Amino acid sequence: MKKAIYCISLLLLSGLFACSPKLLPLNVMTFNIRYDNPGDSQNGWQYRKDVAAEIIREYDVDLLGTQEVLANQFNDLKERLPHYAAIGVGRADGKEAGEYSAIFYKKDRFDEEQSGVFWLSETPEVAGSKGWDGACERIATWAILKEKNTGKRLFFINTHLDHIGQIARRESVKLLLERTQAASEGLPVVITGDFNAPPESNVIQQILSGGKFFDARRIAPSAPENAGTFHGFGEVPVEKRNIIDYVFVSGNVAVNTYLVVPEKRGNIYLSDHAPVFAKIKMK
Repeated sequence: MKKAIYCISLLLLSGLFACSPKLLPLNVMTFNIRYDNPGDSQNGWQYRKDVAAEIIREYDVDLLGTQEVLANQFNDLKERLPHYAAIGVGRADGKEAGEYSAIFYKKDRFDEEQSGVFWLSETPEVAGSKGWDGACERIATWAILKEKNTGKRLFFINTHLDHIGQIARRESVKLLLERTQAASEGLPVVITGDFNAPPESNVIQQILSGGKFFDARRIAPSAPENAGTFHGFGEVPVEKRNIIDYVFVSGNVAVNTYLVVPEKRGNIYLSDHAPVFAKIKMK
């Protein structure tokens, strides 16, 4: 009798585990789309917007961090990516003026629990505030997302650091890490962005030195040798391209794949940056 009860219990437990939803990989992309600049001629946004959206769909991106997005580009992407929810505001006024560091995520995979923005400055809650020696206003966009099928939650944050101010980049990273650690509360973390700094810089080392966050490129099983991400619409030779676009993850996230997306679709450049793609899995 006891043996029969034991066998039934095992069957019931195995059934429970079989029905438990599994954590599936997540496709993450960071993509500096290049602002809509009329001076870009044949590389202008009007020629690139369809292929930019096409790449996002083709790579089946679940979490997308974008940079240099103007309001019209934000709307263009939302129109072309109807299966995604979008979070973002213009950095100049907290509404529609200036560039967005917008987040996109798949609506059928995630529920949004919380989201927000803050400025990379001494006054992070002041819309349009410029920090330290920065040349421009800079902003970070974040969200706490819950996976629909598993209930697993994660913290996703995306940003674009200043291209001129060295102090601004260092202080921005400090603020970004402080806010991320406070808001994520131990959740798996994904950080995307254009950090305007190469891997050996003190800016990137500042992110990695605490042992809490890791460069997806470094912990992936393999990564491309020529991993430079800024190419200036093909004007920068491959061997001279800098890595300035990153996907960072917390220690409770594994990275299965890392790659730099090809810069062109046919004869059309996606941007002056190559998107970066990583396939990750929450632990």
